[in-house]
Amino acid sequence: MFSCNNLTVKVGKEDTVILDNATVGFKGNALHAIIGPSGCGKTTLVKAMAGIYDSEGEVFFGDQPIESYNDLIGKVGFTPQFSIAHERLTVVETLQYSLKLNVSDSNIRKERLEKILSIIGLDEHQEKKVNSLSGGQLRRLGLGLELTNDPELMVCDEVTSGLDPRSEDQILGVLRKLQEKQQKSFICIIHNLLKLPLFDIITVVNGGRVVFQGAYKDLLYYFGIKDVLHLYERLNNKESDYWRDSWEKHQGYYLNENATEEIHEAPHKSPISPPSILSQFNTLLARRFKLFFRDQGYLWLTMAITFGFPILVVIFALEGLPQIQGLAMNSDLNVLESIQENIRYQRDAFELASLITGLIMFQVILLSLMGANNGSREIVQERVIFEKERLNGLNPYAYASSKIFFTSLIACFQGAWMAIFVKTICEFPGSWPIQVGLLSLACISMTIVCLGFSALFESQEKASSLSIYLVGFQLPLSGVVLALPPYLVWVCRPFINAYWGWSGYLSTMKDTRFHDAFRLNDASWMPTPTIAGLVLLLQLLLGAILVYSGCYKKHKI
Repeated sequence: MFSCNNLTVKVGKEDTVILDNATVGFKGNALHAIIGPSGCGKTTLVKAMAGIYDSEGEVFFGDQPIESYNDLIGKVGFTPQFSIAHERLTVVETLQYSLKLNVSDSNIRKERLEKILSIIGLDEHQEKKVNSLSGGQLRRLGLGLELTNDPELMVCDEVTSGLDPRSEDQILGVLRKLQEKQQKSFICIIHNLLKLPLFDIITVVNGGRVVFQGAYKDLLYYFGIKDVLHLYERLNNKESDYWRDSWEKHQGYYLNENATEEIHEAPHKSPISPPSILSQFNTLLARRFKLFFRDQGYLWLTMAITFGFPILVVIFALEGLPQIQGLAMNSDLNVLESIQENIRYQRDAFELASLITGLIMFQVILLSLMGANNGSREIVQERVIFEKERLNGLNPYAYASSKIFFTSLIACFQGAWMAIFVKTICEFPGSWPIQVGLLSLACISMTIVCLGFSALFESQEKASSLSIYLVGFQLPLSGVVLALPPYLVWVCRPFINAYWGWSGYLSTMKDTRFHDAFRLNDASWMPTPTIAGLVLLLQLLLGAILVYSGCYKKHKI
């Protein structure tokens, strides 16, 4: 049913071989166990066959060669060692969202949900949050998530490890029930050798090689042991090459003996149309908003910086408000010329210009911090969940689009509120729509760039650190506060979000004394709001490319 031929996995720059030309087949309608010493390649074997790890060699499902994991969607499910689910969702919500991502027909979803809850024994606990479940219940939920796609074969990675004997027996009982009543097949990586008699076929891996496959009684005979607990001791008595050569000589006998056993193939299933990208997008968005409002810590942090940072800007502006409001009028050339002759005015104008430009830059820097907070952890913190759902058919573009839309919506509100609140209090002149749009765009573009970091990196620490460094470089590399060497100005500025948000906002005051006061001391080129907005859009586009490429790239789970 599921087999591989000369499957090899190499890791690291030196191409260290951790799975060496493995050739093995797993027949249908059976419980398979994969055992072997720690680090021998058990998990690598099944993950390579499932397409989770890159490998060399051939993989087949039935008679069909498998080119990528997309060929296995709906046929093979992968249940990791620990349940992969959002902790703040209930059991039933978790299964419902998984069904919506995998199955388009609402009637089929409803029918499967009832069956799955009954099979995994969580119907009485369906309203419990995931983070309140016991270890055994979490393993059963993980199994239930795979059943939403109704695969013919399921790979269970140490699904019973760390459980008490009763919970372990319950999990194995569920698997046997599914095998007997629905003709499903299971490949289980296990450590408890005492449970091997409960399996139909046992595969032994040693030193990255398959060294045995057969029934429990055949395993004892082949390795010359009376107690299965002596198996690893027996393996260690010989080099791995010995066991590989021995199996190559004798495998025909044991495999032929297993082949004579009657096999009841699973009934043919009519293909079920998967949800569209738009449907998956809507499901992901609905789930993300539900999680956002249930995560009280993150919700209050977002609210605090959204409403607190604008107040902070106004506090710094309080002492200069009378001067700002007194200068907030249209410029008169004749008056301006007479005032410029006044040295005291020039000094006051310089101080006022510094205050105004500083307040604008302060807004932009704080919005950059909000953007980093919005995007830097958004994908990387649920990378394992995404990769797991991707194996079940989740379109990476639907996922990336939902993240871009969700974070952009938050960033848009934060930028708009910053512009409206500060402008109302400080009475900055200039176009309301343009200023609101520029600050919103500055926050959105920084958010999406940091979201791109979150998509590219597997470590949350790396993504967050890089985002913070990017925010930290905004002020010094903008050239607004500290003068940059001429040869660095246009090397850095195209990538500095803060400069374009600041300069575009300031340019909206071109016909006011605010702008005149600033230009008395700075005659350098200033972009128009349109140019500044276009550059911010280009930065947003670059961030979106990073997000899509990071989500499309396959990461390990």
